[in-house]
Amino acid sequence: MKLHNISLSSLWRRKARMFFLLFGLIIAVSTVVILINLSKSMNADIATKLDEYGANILIVPRSNDLSLSYGGMSVAGVSFDAGQLVESDAERIMTIKNKKNIKIVAPKLLNLGTIPGGVALVVGVDFGQEVALKKWWSIIGEAPAGENEALIGSEVKRKLSAGLNQEIFIEGEPFKVTGILEETGSQDDGLVFIDIKQAREIFNKPLAISLIEVAALCYDCPIEEIVAQTSAKLPNAKVTAIRQTIDAKMQTVQHLESFSFGLSIVIILIGALIVFTTMTASVSERTREIGIFRAIGYRKSHIMHIILLEAALISTLAGLLGHSLGIVIAKATAPLIGVDSVSVGWNGSIFLLALLGSIALGMASSLYPAYRASRLDPSSALRAL
Repeated sequence: MKLHNISLSSLWRRKARMFFLLFGLIIAVSTVVILINLSKSMNADIATKLDEYGANILIVPRSNDLSLSYGGMSVAGVSFDAGQLVESDAERIMTIKNKKNIKIVAPKLLNLGTIPGGVALVVGVDFGQEVALKKWWSIIGEAPAGENEALIGSEVKRKLSAGLNQEIFIEGEPFKVTGILEETGSQDDGLVFIDIKQAREIFNKPLAISLIEVAALCYDCPIEEIVAQTSAKLPNAKVTAIRQTIDAKMQTVQHLESFSFGLSIVIILIGALIVFTTMTASVSERTREIGIFRAIGYRKSHIMHIILLEAALISTLAGLLGHSLGIVIAKATAPLIGVDSVSVGWNGSIFLLALLGSIALGMASSLYPAYRASRLDPSSALRAL
């Protein structure tokens, strides 16, 4: 009789024990598959949401500043060789090699503007990009959508005693207040926001841009390469990655990955214990059978082969079923934990990991029981007959 036939026959005769082993391995494999898929999807989803939650790259005009002292007097803020940003610079950012990682480009034009209560910092923005960039904004009313409309901060509201749909004057131009920012605790509270194109007209700065804020998707992306590529496209600009923002995002993602990895290790160890215990008990039950095999000429390697082949068959089936079950459960549970922007699907790498990992787990956990079976003394085993 061939060795694989002996293994199949043994599995068939011990259905209850082998079903328990199969069930334990399926639970272990499917749980790891679920964790890998959900962790991967959660990380990508969280990273995407974090990347949208504020800028992580700042672009300003390049200049050389000196602090000078002459005749006992200090002169600070002397700039020379100053560059200038223009409207086309914002468009050129989207032509870099890693443009797929660029989520939001928010240009701004800053000017001191005259308002009825004195002066205020008037910021020209692209409201579509600005609102997408600053998701923490809570706007009473709505963001401006047309000409001669303004969004004001809470401090400006108190200063002007202005309300929704009231008219304010900026550099003598009338603007309707369509939105008021609830207090943010930042400099935004003291700003007046208007459309950037209209800001250029009012302040006579055609095509000018004061700075550009960029939100780049930084989950496994080369942020330094994005900075270098953007700098190459904008030689008159200083491009800086806001490191604390990027580091905070990546730490959040890494903590999730570490948690999933640690939990997976625990589950794998539990699966290994199930296999080890079951195979050891199986060997103990088969003392007489193994003694007969040894008595009729089967070598120690044949006995190990039979036991390991049983483990390999069970592990392969567990890997296939566990992967399928894990994908189904991951798809069903992903929406329940808030993973809505990244879908869980079939992945060849995860499939191979589940299959090969299950086989390796089953084989490794069965090595000692197989070795123990091969070392049984045939004479002692036969005396039990």
